[in-house]
Amino acid sequence: MIALGNFKPEKIKTEYVDGVSPIGPVIPRRYTLTHSDLTGDLFLTIGMQFAWEKLNLMRDEVLGEWLTNGESLIYCVYLQVDKAPFNQSESAKRNEVYRRKLPLALEAIRYGDRKLFSIYPNLDYVPIIVNFISVFPQFAKQENWDDFQRFRS
Repeated sequence: MIALGNFKPEKIKTEYVDGVSPIGPVIPRRYTLTHSDLTGDLFLTIGMQFAWEKLNLMRDEVLGEWLTNGESLIYCVYLQVDKAPFNQSESAKRNEVYRRKLPLALEAIRYGDRKLFSIYPNLDYVPIIVNFISVFPQFAKQENWDDFQRFRS
């Protein structure tokens, strides 16, 4: 889970891979946001695939992607609430931290890919659908988290 209290633009490092650039394409465009507990730096990898090689055993990354929903776009976020071995009280803590830190993560993603948002300003108004992934039903949820407009720096 993202370790910073407030978003600091100087703490984010953005990397474009797989032929993705700051201006396109929008689809497929997948985001992998990780962080360093030591430095508080955020690492945003933007590519056509998720950066699975950047994930760690803590499984506290934030994954996101643009998808089509009929004629419209949506932005889907995936959060792995559980980590092995599965423990309900540990999942409850991780769920709470994700909920508290997700606004910061969304602001970091929006800032890290700000050039795309400046070229396609309607992306700020696309619904954000957050998928909390868990084996425990009370944490396995899908929620609408508004849009990126409120996460602009």
